[in-house]
Parts: sequence; structure tokens; C-alpha cells
Amino acid sequence: MAMYESEHTKFMREWMEKHPQERVEQQKGRALWWDKPQSLEEQQRHREARVPVKPYYYDANH
Repeated sequence: MAMYESEHTKFMREWMEKHPQERVEQQKGRALWWDKPQSLEEQQRHREARVPVKPYYYDANH
């Protein structure tokens, strides 16, 4: 059974095969925006800052 693959996915896969040097640039961009090291203190601050979510978000009576 063939899996669906969008035109964009096909284009990007083929383009990356033709331009392997862009893999390094892709990794640099990911590191810049997403792969940030976090200290244990920072992780603890994030956990403590969480706000509990209501069981039903749109219920104005609770």
C-alpha cells in the first residue's frame, strides 16, 4: 500500500538530495530557533509557571 506524499514533501526531498550542503544550514537554523539547552532550574521554573486548564475550556460557569 502506497503512502500519500504531498507535492511539497516530494519537492523538498528531491531538492535536499540535489543540494546536500543545505543539510548543514538546516541544522544550524534548527539549533538557532529550537535546540536550546535548558538548565534544571529553568525547567523547574517552567513547571511551576504552568496554569491548570479547565476541563471544558469554553464553559464560563466554572
